[in-house]
Amino acid sequence: MAQILEALVLATRDGLRLPLVYNTGGYDSLEALALLDGVIDIYMPDMKYGDSATAHRYSHVRDYVEVNTAAVREMHRQVGDLVVAADGIAQRGLLVRHLVLPDDLANTDTVLQFLAREISPNTYVNLMDQYRRATGPTRRLRSTGRSPPPSTARPRCGAAPRPHPLDPTSGTRRCEVATDTWRAARPPRTNAP
Repeated sequence: MAQILEALVLATRDGLRLPLVYNTGGYDSLEALALLDGVIDIYMPDMKYGDSATAHRYSHVRDYVEVNTAAVREMHRQVGDLVVAADGIAQRGLLVRHLVLPDDLANTDTVLQFLAREISPNTYVNLMDQYRRATGPTRRLRSTGRSPPPSTARPRCGAAPRPHPLDPTSGTRRCEVATDTWRAARPPRTNAP
């Protein structure tokens, strides 16, 4: 990270005027985020799960929710709600991405309620519904180029159920409306001049 910060000093001195975006998986330490305070204009973290037990099962991380929510709080403290200029270009703020998983494995309601109640009801949220479960063995045996036999073709993480469409009648959509959070498909409430 030190090299990036050094390069930004040079780039800014040479005329860089674009908003700086930090695209992250959301599992950031508070120490690392402190180094970025005053440097980053737009934080774009993932909030993958609303439950640490699920995060441990599928991503092998025990303290995901605790680390992730602390990081998102710090990001919002630094940059606030997302501000978009009249031309549609984001200038500064927090934009959270959340992948909706089948059978609510991502605990979407919990994530949206956290954002609305503990961050800001104006939090800009990109709810993504493009999850598609891969079926059948996808790994190939290196020596032969053939698929492994079914007994050895275990998924890397626990098998997830069928895809879940994000439609107006889904629990996720109802929670989005109930918590008054924003989807990236809609404009935020506040705009920059």
